[in-house]
Amino acid sequence: MNNLTKRSFYSFITLYLVSSFIFLTLASYWFFTAQVSTEMSSNYHKMNNMANKVTADVITADMMNTDFILQKFPTAQVSLYDKDKVLQYGTTLTTVDFNQNYYKNDPTFTLISTSVGGHLNIHYIVVQSNECISYIAKLKNTVFYTALIVGIMIILIAVLLSYIFLKPIKDKMHEIEEFIKDTTHELNTPISALMMSTSRVKEKKVYDENIITNISISTKQLYEIYSSLTFLNFDTSSEEPQELMFDKVVEDSIAYFNELIQKKNISLELTKEDCQLLITPSKAKMLINNLLSNAIKYSPPNKKITIIIKQSSFVIIDEGIGIAKEKLDTIFQPYKRASSYAGGFGIGLNIVDTIVKEYNYTINIASKENKGTTVTLDF
Repeated sequence: MNNLTKRSFYSFITLYLVSSFIFLTLASYWFFTAQVSTEMSSNYHKMNNMANKVTADVITADMMNTDFILQKFPTAQVSLYDKDKVLQYGTTLTTVDFNQNYYKNDPTFTLISTSVGGHLNIHYIVVQSNECISYIAKLKNTVFYTALIVGIMIILIAVLLSYIFLKPIKDKMHEIEEFIKDTTHELNTPISALMMSTSRVKEKKVYDENIITNISISTKQLYEIYSSLTFLNFDTSSEEPQELMFDKVVEDSIAYFNELIQKKNISLELTKEDCQLLITPSKAKMLINNLLSNAIKYSPPNKKITIIIKQSSFVIIDEGIGIAKEKLDTIFQPYKRASSYAGGFGIGLNIVDTIVKEYNYTINIASKENKGTTVTLDF
């Protein structure tokens, strides 16, 4: 990953983890406090029920004049005191504060009931239990380990989501890096040719047609690069379509590339009919220039290019290097190059495809390696 992708990755994962752990902490705290509150309330009712059972037994024994037997409870200790707070039944308990009805003194909860009403000389029923404290301790451990497991899962999910969400950015950054490399390479060739040709003109101080031709070709190559980059990066929707003679646009494009055609000694055959289209002039020019420049670029010297224009179609046939069958499905994708034979950005056919879709045309490309390529546009 490059620095930008790394920063995006760390920013995303930090934001995701911080927000997730804040939510997890709040959720754990809320759950824990809610469970503790519920357990304490439940514990009070359990201890109060024990006191009520003992009260019932005391009153029954007193009313029936029978012996009173203090029942035992597995989760609590119960003791009975007289009005002077002297133990009458049960075992001595932890220090009891008879001024409170229900209180906590770690690790024990104490409940004091006076509902027995003096029967059998009993005035206070004291119930002590640490069951609630034990439950809270277990609950604390359960919440901690559950939060820990959920936290680990959040980290794993964060890494996975980061990879899934940032993969398109990573791929796009790779495409941009490759595009910049190709741009540098593509610009270097015509710029170097211009510099050399200009130097030769200065040295000779006389008109040389070959040098001027090289300058013209290099200048046009730079202009085509500029046009392609402008089309990709700037909004051209403000241009209005207009009725134009498409065959005339083709002729102008052929004249534009004539110097390059002659330099490669390519023969070009044009068969045409009148063809009128409603299209933006700049897009009509981009459409033809990209198809014709590809045909020239990927044709070795001394080959032939055939162009056929009809009222509703355009066909360009070259005898170039062709396109491998397995690459035909990807040639319209941006920055995809079917061959490194003549350099390029891999954006020409993407531009063509964009224009074709905008005007609801159809395009078909048939090609065989080392045989040539036929491009058919149906309007």
